[in-house]
Amino acid sequence: MPPSSLPSNAPRRVLRVLGVDPAVAGATGYGVIEVEGSQARSMRFGALAFPRHWTFAARLREIHLLISGLAEQFHPDAVAVESVFASLNVKTALRLAEMRGVVLLAAAQAEIPAHSYTPREVKASVAGFGGASKQQIQQMVRSLLGLPQVPEPTDASDALAVALCHAQAARARERAEAAAGRSRGPAIRAIDSRRRDG
Repeated sequence: MPPSSLPSNAPRRVLRVLGVDPAVAGATGYGVIEVEGSQARSMRFGALAFPRHWTFAARLREIHLLISGLAEQFHPDAVAVESVFASLNVKTALRLAEMRGVVLLAAAQAEIPAHSYTPREVKASVAGFGGASKQQIQQMVRSLLGLPQVPEPTDASDALAVALCHAQAARARERAEAAAGRSRGPAIRAIDSRRRDG
């Protein structure tokens, strides 16, 4: 069943995520979200398109400047980026990997942890199944972020979806770690008690 919101028992700590959807042929989408508990909101989103005559090196430079600027402006806790499609041809896959490289470099320079998610992981997290269409992703992103209309262009909604995917994964890890800590608590106290008794 598709999620209608982030889990209601999520921790209340504010989490800010910058999502990036790099594209070789089209525009590179980006989106910054902020999550607190079960509520998520969009802070900024858009897509960076390039003139046809621009060299690939110039495009890489602009993507790096974009991510660096967003990191400086919003100070995200994490950068989430979509991974390379396994079915792409070699040339396109290599170029996409280079685009991801400058995104990861910008994150590393800003000392922000970066995380990668496959398209199927993003779709399953946001829409509930890995075969969701772009239109379905747009509708779910609009619903999850409480937007008045679907985010455009689709490159931007894809980037917001990547950010939401990371937010849900991060919250799930936090809940698992908290549960593991609670389960270990009594055993640790018992060991400490025995040591004091000894």
